[in-house]
Parts: sequence; C-alpha cells; structure tokens
Amino acid sequence: MIKFAPEGYPFILSFLGLTILMALFTPLGALLPFVLTLFMACFFRDPERTVPEGENIFVAPADGKVILIQNVYEEKFLKSEAVEVSIFMSPLNVHVNRAPSDGVVESVVHTRGKFFSAFKHEASLQNENIAMVLDTKHGKVLVRQVAGFLARRAVCRVKPGDFLRKGQRYGIIKFSSRLDIYLPKDTHIKVKLGDRVKAGETVIGEI
Repeated sequence: MIKFAPEGYPFILSFLGLTILMALFTPLGALLPFVLTLFMACFFRDPERTVPEGENIFVAPADGKVILIQNVYEEKFLKSEAVEVSIFMSPLNVHVNRAPSDGVVESVVHTRGKFFSAFKHEASLQNENIAMVLDTKHGKVLVRQVAGFLARRAVCRVKPGDFLRKGQRYGIIKFSSRLDIYLPKDTHIKVKLGDRVKAGETVIGEI
C-alpha cells in the first residue's frame, strides 16, 4: 500500500475532488486536475526505507543529489569545525526528511529569509530555513531544511527534547529544495559530488 506524508493529503484530496467535479461536467476538463492529482501523490509519497545498522555511521537526511561537500566553521549553532554536505531535492524526489543519527533534539530554529534557487551557494544562509541541532554520541549535528525558489515551506515535526532514531522521519520540505547537514569534523565522508542518495538509507559518513 502506498503511504503518503500527512502534509500531502490536503493537496491530493483537493485536486482529486476537483478532478471528480470536472469529470461530471466536462471529461476533457478533468485531465489537468487529474494530472496534478498524480503529481501530488508522487511528490508526497513516503516509502519505507531499510536503515543500515551501525552506531558510527550517518545516513542521508534527504533524497536527492549531493551538490556540495566542504570543511567549514559553523559559527551560528555548532560554533565548531564541521563537514558540510548539501543535498538538492528535485520535484521528483521523495521530500520526507529523516534523522541522520540517533540523538536528542537540542534546538529547532526557524529563520525567515529569501527564496533563491536552492542550487545557489547563498541559498544556504540567506533563504528561509529551519535548523535542527541533534545531540548525538559523536557530538552535535546540524541539519538545515532550506526553502528554495518553489519550495517556500519546510515542516519540522519535532521539538527540543525529542529523541530521534537514525532514519526516523522528522519533517518535509514542500516542492523541492535543499538540505544541509553539518557532521563532526572527523567524519569520513562516504559520498562524492553528483552522487544520488536516499534518506535514511544511504550512508553519507562514518566516524
């Protein structure tokens, strides 16, 4: 049975209702809302994932393409050196976000901002975003959901004090964007630029 993210039901049901209504009066006119219904169902799909075992690994928090890997000093939340990995999500990717590791949610901060294309470097810091800091056995990890030109709404379902299991669903970004993750500086990155990754399933780093 196909599973959908709960945030998708208003979109799916609205277009489905419009399809049925249009079909009663003009079957040809129902074509567009029917196509949009299928698109919404595809976009908000939420398949099960096989989470790899191992306490020393980090899994991808999002589906998509790796567009950035760099060593940085993250000064706003972690205040330490880290390895940043950025993942771009196209409209065809699954957009449900998952925890990269076991850990306790230390903070969730929503920052309003601009809506640059998610591919642009400035999008990471200037776009609307939700930053979640996860306290793990290997140190603190920052995961930032970044809104893009089309994706103007990110949803984080957790709050400070919640415990997340590796691969557990914790949020979603609507209609494509990017997700930045900042891992401990001694993490050995297991992906490279251009790789396609799956949330909760692809190992992106190992301590």
